[in-house]
Amino acid sequence: MTSNLATQLREGTSKSHTMAENVNFIKSFLGGVIDKGSYTEMLSKLYFVYEAIETAMEKNKDHDYIKPIYFPELNRTESLRQDLEFHYGDNWLENTPPSAATLDYVNRINQISEEKPELLVAHAYTRYLGDLSGGQILKKIAQRGMGLEGSKGLAFYEFNQVADESQFKINYKAALDSLPIKENEASQIIAEANIAFTLNMNIFSELEFNLVKFVLSKIRGASNAIQEQFLQLKKS
Repeated sequence: MTSNLATQLREGTSKSHTMAENVNFIKSFLGGVIDKGSYTEMLSKLYFVYEAIETAMEKNKDHDYIKPIYFPELNRTESLRQDLEFHYGDNWLENTPPSAATLDYVNRINQISEEKPELLVAHAYTRYLGDLSGGQILKKIAQRGMGLEGSKGLAFYEFNQVADESQFKINYKAALDSLPIKENEASQIIAEANIAFTLNMNIFSELEFNLVKFVLSKIRGASNAIQEQFLQLKKS
């Protein structure tokens, strides 16, 4: 008997998903307004989050709820490390401590890893299915917005060990539906997925200050250019 967990998760997090898409940093990113400093800071935050998730998944890989959705080919820690070395250099980790929102996220992962490993399902679902669903679109936006060539600095969006991402998502959802969910546990996992969305939104909200500075600098630059053109016209 299927638990129909994949559908329950999608429907149970739809409001949180919409809220996450409307965080200013995400809206700007999707619109192609990308500040490289904010973008690389985002990568560093996600590095610590994925390191926590993937350590927890590895530790609990034989758990009844984790084993069916344990896919190391989805791991993002190493690809994020590659991107951060590209953008920051080899010593990036020494100069990039986790932020307050990042630590909150990591601490939540570590807590449930010890106390209720079945809730890791919610965090894996929230991050990995989102990555698979929008990865290539986000890669193109980031590539164009920062003037990057090829895939350098964009490894986060590359799933080189996944041959068919669409089919993989189907298989992942089937694995979710196969979990031996007990009474009331589906609601607990859905609640945790909404917590995961909130933790992600908190991370993205931290990035808004740098984004505002970036947008204001663009506006000032455009204003200065217009003034310069006006002065040139007066002189002529």
